[in-house]
Amino acid sequence: MSSVDTQVFFIYIFRMKQKKALVTGVTGQDGSYLTDLLLKTQYKVYGLVRRSSTPNKQNINKFIDHPNFIPFYGDLTDINSIISVISDTQPDEIYNLGAQSDVRISFDTPVSTGDINALGVMRILEALQSLDVKNCKFYQASTSELFGKVQETPQKETTPFYPRSPYGVAKLYAYWAVKNYREAYPDFFGCNGILFNHESPLRGENFVTRKITKAVGNRAAFKNTRHPPIELGNLDAKRDWGHARDYVRGMWQMMQQDKPDDYILATGETHSIREFVELAFSHVGEDIIWGGSGLNEKGYTSKGQCVVTINPDFYRPAEVELLLGDPTKAETVLKWERKYSFSNLIEDMMNNDIKLLM
Repeated sequence: MSSVDTQVFFIYIFRMKQKKALVTGVTGQDGSYLTDLLLKTQYKVYGLVRRSSTPNKQNINKFIDHPNFIPFYGDLTDINSIISVISDTQPDEIYNLGAQSDVRISFDTPVSTGDINALGVMRILEALQSLDVKNCKFYQASTSELFGKVQETPQKETTPFYPRSPYGVAKLYAYWAVKNYREAYPDFFGCNGILFNHESPLRGENFVTRKITKAVGNRAAFKNTRHPPIELGNLDAKRDWGHARDYVRGMWQMMQQDKPDDYILATGETHSIREFVELAFSHVGEDIIWGGSGLNEKGYTSKGQCVVTINPDFYRPAEVELLLGDPTKAETVLKWERKYSFSNLIEDMMNNDIKLLM
């Protein structure tokens, strides 16, 4: 066999073995990091992009010219759209990351939240059944908001659920739908990744973590400019925060198992929003001094400038005070490891926001 024939042979073998993944919510934080991981792992990635008048493609612009990245337009609220995309792409793996992901907004838009986060999953499951797609694995992006009013600390895969928002309720429907299909159809590979809070420089600015780092970065970049205080809600709400890069790797690891199961991805540490604020400001050399209490509490710099105030509009109607996950199962079975600490996460977000503004 000539060298040219050998090269062609290996290209053929590679293409025969190359995995194909369909990623919904590809323009979001997790979708972008997961796409990056999959492309580096030699996947062909089909990214589902929702049609809108102002499409948000900022997080996937770097993949547009990649030969193994192909965007598809589709909508989780339209089963015909879902059937068409799955039929056209014939994926080996589907990662359903698409969702209405703002917990606070879900109280204002409960019906549409349910249509996307709950029924959207059912539409994918039914599409897979109707198309009889063989050997296609399915990952559902679940959430620590399932635990809501926590019944046990730390929260494990066996902890009872008690969601406290329309977002959490819709995600719980999706969780049980995947579990039910897994039990009803023995050949179906479906797993739920119960991910605790995970952030990054790609996090949307409507999320409190990015709201904080961008505002603090803005102060650092424009020191001689007068800045309004950051308006926040419950400073004492505690969350288990990790980095999205670590968590998308965990998603992929779940899908490489021989048998499907559900896993918690978490850090096993909890920190308050107050701590997040303090660490973000310390990154730019400022200490925060708190004064007042309740809705009248404020955060001041050492020079006496007010930089944080409380806005009751940012409180949830039903608050979730404490979330703390136990990642033992993922660490043991998947050999999942985290590379970012809480301080590393904030440092990464702060450096990025300052860089964007300089």
